[in-house]
Amino acid sequence: MPTQQILMVVTNHGELGNTGKPTGWYLPELAHPYEVFTKAGYQVKFVSPQGGKAPMDSASAEAFKDDECCQKILNNTKLMEALEHTLAAAQCKPEDYGAIFYVGGHGPMWDLPFKTLNATALANLAAKIYENNGVISAVCHGTVGFIPIKLSDGHGVIEGQNITSFTDDEEKAVGLADIVPFPLESRLCSMGANFVKVDNFQCNVQVSGRIVTGQNPASATKTAEKVVQVLKSL
Repeated sequence: MPTQQILMVVTNHGELGNTGKPTGWYLPELAHPYEVFTKAGYQVKFVSPQGGKAPMDSASAEAFKDDECCQKILNNTKLMEALEHTLAAAQCKPEDYGAIFYVGGHGPMWDLPFKTLNATALANLAAKIYENNGVISAVCHGTVGFIPIKLSDGHGVIEGQNITSFTDDEEKAVGLADIVPFPLESRLCSMGANFVKVDNFQCNVQVSGRIVTGQNPASATKTAEKVVQVLKSL
């Protein structure tokens, strides 16, 4: 059944701007949703803009070294191997997936929103999943992947939708507002999203039809739970 598979999007980008520091996907924003999805009976596959290696933000592994779910993921040899050999969009059939979920981390800010061939192919895949009555979802900076998604009527997928992401205030709070390519909240607002936020680093999940977004790492589990809830309602 198509709805029994969920495609998780991870970044290929591993450099935090010009800081010389590493970045990538953020561990709990993959680990916590993965656990929710698999416990609910869904098979998960991983896709990235280029395919191949998807680097993890090493700082997130240190920050969540005492998180049981995160450690379970890091010790899952088969899963970590899959993240070394992610699929590219061309290898994925949209009809095979009930949902697509964009994992956060700062890496996506560099390789998901721009009009490159790889990002466009991934956006087109997401649009087809959505227009096949599927769910599109993201947590934290993962929502940046929605920027290039255009529907068949030419409209952006986020226009008029209740959306959240890592906020501009949160970016300032972590000292990276001048490092990221652009402020994500402001960009989403400029594209017609109804942006909904709460205080910094608090859980916030928005459900707008078949679009589900979470604000930050604290929102990752609940975001995934809402994705499952929407899938089961279809």
